[in-house]
Amino acid sequence: MSKGPLSGIRVIDLTRILAGPYCTMVLADLGADVIKIERPKIGDDARHIGPFVAGKSAYFMSLNRGKQSIALDLKDDADRVIFLELLETADVLVENFRPGTMQKLGLGWEELKEKFPRLIYAAVSGFGQTGPYAQKPAYDMVVQAMGGIMSLTGHPGNPPTRVGSSIGDITAGLFTATGINAALFERTRTGKGKFIDVSMLDAQVAILENALARYTATGEVPGPLGARHPSITPFEAFKTADGYIVIAAGNDTLFARLCDTLGAAHLRDDDRYQSNEARCNNAGALKEEIEIALGQHPSAHWLEVLEAAGLPCGPINNVADVIADPQVIARNMIVTANDPEAGEIRMGGNPIKLSGTTDPTTRPPAPDLDEHRDQVRASLSVKKD
Repeated sequence: MSKGPLSGIRVIDLTRILAGPYCTMVLADLGADVIKIERPKIGDDARHIGPFVAGKSAYFMSLNRGKQSIALDLKDDADRVIFLELLETADVLVENFRPGTMQKLGLGWEELKEKFPRLIYAAVSGFGQTGPYAQKPAYDMVVQAMGGIMSLTGHPGNPPTRVGSSIGDITAGLFTATGINAALFERTRTGKGKFIDVSMLDAQVAILENALARYTATGEVPGPLGARHPSITPFEAFKTADGYIVIAAGNDTLFARLCDTLGAAHLRDDDRYQSNEARCNNAGALKEEIEIALGQHPSAHWLEVLEAAGLPCGPINNVADVIADPQVIARNMIVTANDPEAGEIRMGGNPIKLSGTTDPTTRPPAPDLDEHRDQVRASLSVKKD
């Protein structure tokens, strides 16, 4: 079993906080050798973000497993020499500084591509390397707001709502990882590296999916709908006798089966619900009817009955439920890392399952600041082919 398709690929990681580290964590999970370069004494800002376990940031540990750390000041001549020596052995450089920062250091793409023509240079930033917003600072919350996703999230009439995870950072990290893998593949044909420019705002626009299509088609500005799907009905969260479940009856056949399963065959024959378009136009009335039926029994009963009927449905799990879910466990989606001080840390696993590649339940822990200085320096004597 191999360690992953990126085994033998060396990534120099200048990133911090979330978007960049998430990208390089994905690359490490796929087998890449990731060397994390951090500021001396301070390190990645995420090291100082809670919650803390035994004085260590669980936030940092969850994003930097399996990486090596060396502390370098790129303004220091001696450290700069080490950095350039590292690039001689590297395939990929990833950074998430504000545009122009690396150029001021004389380490931008234009400078580096002349010295390292095979190097793939990936820059992830709030607004990208071009455009009127390029120099604006950004965090996840900012791009969620500006990218439209917050306008679609939450319930009608309520204040703007942030998506519960940092989707602005995470999507940018995933798109960057995708671009890096595409550039690595192209390099096998051309022998040349590439510059990759990923914007957090761009990534938010890219995932607006049918909201863009609906606005283009109708001219109406989409807004929040709570848990309801904007184009399919019934497809949302429904109240039962003791809580909520989700039901997704995505076509006429499933809707008819749902009506029969709920003991509400009259809904199947109601003119207001004869097609998906009709159901969407009468979504509020249909929800009331469905919840009358669901209110007769608790969630566990309905999940058993609906699943037996082959209807797409599910519980609304909290994080504790997710960690204990047998399907999540079976898919090795909760893995552990054993930190020398903090002990066992649980975190999300790698959702990319590859044949012939190991998917261990235990991963190497996140590094201490500058932990691998000697190891990294020693590796510089071995040049890549």
